[in-house]
Amino acid sequence: MQAAVFDLDGTLLDSLGVWDDADRAFLSRRGIALTPDYTEAVKLMHLEEAALYTRARYSLKESPQEIMAEWLASIREAYATMPLKPYAREYLLTLHASGVKLAIATSSDEQIFLPALRHNGIKELFSAAVMVREVERGKEYPDVYLEAARRLNAAPRDCAVFEDILPAVKAAKAGGFYTAAVFDEGSRGDEEELRRTADVYLDSYEELLLSPILF
Repeated sequence: MQAAVFDLDGTLLDSLGVWDDADRAFLSRRGIALTPDYTEAVKLMHLEEAALYTRARYSLKESPQEIMAEWLASIREAYATMPLKPYAREYLLTLHASGVKLAIATSSDEQIFLPALRHNGIKELFSAAVMVREVERGKEYPDVYLEAARRLNAAPRDCAVFEDILPAVKAAKAGGFYTAAVFDEGSRGDEEELRRTADVYLDSYEELLLSPILF
C-alpha cells in the first residue's frame, strides 16, 4: 500500500452519539421522536442531502439552509474539542513519517471537521480531503474514495480505505481498494459482517502500531 484514505466520524474521530444527540434535540423541538430508521437513513448522507431528506420526511417549513444552520450550531462546539479514537494520532504520524500519502473521505462538512483536525494536531498530515457533496454519489458507492485516490495520485489497488460502517466498506471494496474496518460502538450490530467483508478488521489502531501489516 502506498496511500491511505480515512473516514472521519467513527473511524478517526471518537464522535459516537454526537450526531444522534443533535438529531434527537432537533426533532424533539418539533415534537418528533428520533427513530432508528431515520438514523440509518441519514448516516451516509452529506449535510445538505440530510437536510433535504429531513425536510421532506417530516414536512418541515424550514429551508434546508435553516436546518443545516441549526444542526451546525448544535454540534460545532463538540467538534472543536472532539478527541481522536485511541492510538489514531500515533498511527497517522507513523504513516506520514513513512511517506504514506493520506487523504480524508467524509460525509461531514469542512466547517465541522477542520476544527477537530486542528484541535488534534493532524490537519497537516493529510494531502487531500474529499467531501461526499463533491462527488456524484454517496458512500454506498466508491466515488468519494476514487476521488481521494485520484487526488493522491494513487491507484485503488495501492490504497487502503479505513471505514467503520458496513455499506461504506462494501463500496470501497467494490472500488478495488484494500479495506480496513475499524470498530466503533455505533456499528457493533454489523461487526460480524464487517469482519467477513473487510480485508482486515481492527479493534484498535494499536494493532497496526504493533504489527504494521498494511504499510
